[in-house]
Amino acid sequence: MLKKSKTLNCRGRLVVIERPLVMGILNLTPDSFFDGGKYNEVDAAVKRAEQMLEEGADILDLGAYSSRPGAEHISEKEEMQRMIPALEEIVKRFPDALISIDTFRSGVAEKALEAGAHIINDISGGNLDEELPLVAAKYSAPYICMHMKGTPQTMQQNLKQEPIMPEVLSFFAHRVPKLIEQGLKDVIIDPGFGFGKTLEQNYEMVEHLSDFAILGKPILVGVSRKSMIKKKYGESPEQTLQGTMEVNRQLILNGADILRVHDVAEASELVNTNEA
Repeated sequence: MLKKSKTLNCRGRLVVIERPLVMGILNLTPDSFFDGGKYNEVDAAVKRAEQMLEEGADILDLGAYSSRPGAEHISEKEEMQRMIPALEEIVKRFPDALISIDTFRSGVAEKALEAGAHIINDISGGNLDEELPLVAAKYSAPYICMHMKGTPQTMQQNLKQEPIMPEVLSFFAHRVPKLIEQGLKDVIIDPGFGFGKTLEQNYEMVEHLSDFAILGKPILVGVSRKSMIKKKYGESPEQTLQGTMEVNRQLILNGADILRVHDVAEASELVNTNEA
């Protein structure tokens, strides 16, 4: 069965999703779980952006607020100070690059869109800042809506061992129509692997990812080197990379449209191999 292509209007740029897109993670934070501190200087961030684009990244996802479990909460001012200088330089150096901004704050999103970003990636699905979807709509930017329980500081507390798919599907079934009513033209859904889920619940979502197709929206997945990978495949860098690619392979087969990854070259190869 041929997979129907989907389109995104990224502020006037038409993106056709005929194969899974690769979104490269660029952390501008000192404390992210995998590469924290490597790219929080502008020059280092620009070099990493260039490397990921050369390796085949379709989208760069810039984040200046660490969302790892238990991460320190920082002010909007600090998040903006980390984000905007690097973003402005990347836009200047790579004007054709598609750039996503990983933030749950409308103020940061608006400044980033003014600086040339194209997509808003909201880990809270609008729950932490109700104005954020409106900002994305104002700038005709696609909006990534993710499912998360609580906040990064609390999301892994008091987890219950029960099926998670009914809850996540219900969340999107209610939230997506509301986002459309708010003026958003393009909504991308992200089940939120690792955000308030047990190990079993994460792999339940892997197995049943195709169920999200009923929503008719592009599906983004982010499992790259997370604890769900380490617990199943091992802690070493080689094991987490191998595990990430294995799970992403399964997610592609089950309908993923965008892979959010740290390892762009390997993900690009996976996508190309799958298409061949």
